[in-house]
Amino acid sequence: MKSRNCLSGILMLAACLAQPGRAELFSLPTTHNDLVGEIRHVHARHEDTLIDIARHYSVGQDEIVMANPTVDRWLPGDGTEVLVPRQFILPDAPRNGIVVNIPEMRLFYYPAVGRDKPVSVITYPISIGRMDWRTPLGVTRVVQKVKDPTWTPPKSIKIEHARDGDILPDVVPAGPLNPLGRFALKLGVSGYLIHGTGIDKAYGIGMRVTHGCIRMYPEDIEKLYAQVGVGASVNLVNQPVKLGWQDDTLYIEVHQPLDEDVMTYPELLDSAMNLITRKTASRAVSIDGAALRMALEKPSGIPVAISRRPVQPTFNPPVAPTMPEPDVYRDQPPTGL
Repeated sequence: MKSRNCLSGILMLAACLAQPGRAELFSLPTTHNDLVGEIRHVHARHEDTLIDIARHYSVGQDEIVMANPTVDRWLPGDGTEVLVPRQFILPDAPRNGIVVNIPEMRLFYYPAVGRDKPVSVITYPISIGRMDWRTPLGVTRVVQKVKDPTWTPPKSIKIEHARDGDILPDVVPAGPLNPLGRFALKLGVSGYLIHGTGIDKAYGIGMRVTHGCIRMYPEDIEKLYAQVGVGASVNLVNQPVKLGWQDDTLYIEVHQPLDEDVMTYPELLDSAMNLITRKTASRAVSIDGAALRMALEKPSGIPVAISRRPVQPTFNPPVAPTMPEPDVYRDQPPTGL
């Protein structure tokens, strides 16, 4: 009876929360462009937490906290302006199927249109594996779709929970408290899934908290499950730094590297400069060194412009029969790094 009352309380709490779910379908950018979406600014209500706002706009917990470093995640305050990070540089990976950027904790899905190439992308926040339960990297596929899955906890997880006094059953039945949620996509990597979550853990999306699987908001996995077919490709990449063009402007988007891949600033700068070299191989650009340094030193997960228009040389006709020294344009390397 006690457990039934507890479950009823959780269900009532979930019903009282604002309706979530603002994942959007973006048209793919034109050739040689890489950005989708736009930054939004909203005002918190008295009852809002940053986590409420994050879920409403399909943003992860760490994403919205990193984008609003001076705002209290639990008590932002009535009327406080909150930046919603809904602009993204697409990962450097083929634009088809599912692409998951692990350090960004974000999934990108490129729905096919018949036999034609995808023309749009949908993106969702995810949770990933803790340092001791790493989410794998590489290319795999969806091998099975399961609705209302049961969960059979592996022995290692049962032991871990038992240390905290939480004795797991051999099988957790389908239901609102099942940690796999109502929908699951099994991957070709044994034991790994893209799945939802129980209603008691739904607000932990966008953090490094899983046992290696990819966890999504319940409303997001329901949409993805309906669109993705068995055989769809899944590309798991590790790109804490992304570069992308928007017309003639080069942007950088920086996320915290995984704990096991932590880098010093010189290492991060070297990695960024290598990416810039490759990204600008066929397009001349002048790099704003101060903007690049700020983006690397204070990762925000938001695309930041790091290029500037070259100053066009000017010519002033002489007013007297003298030989003035012409203005000379010098292509300066980035400074302040």
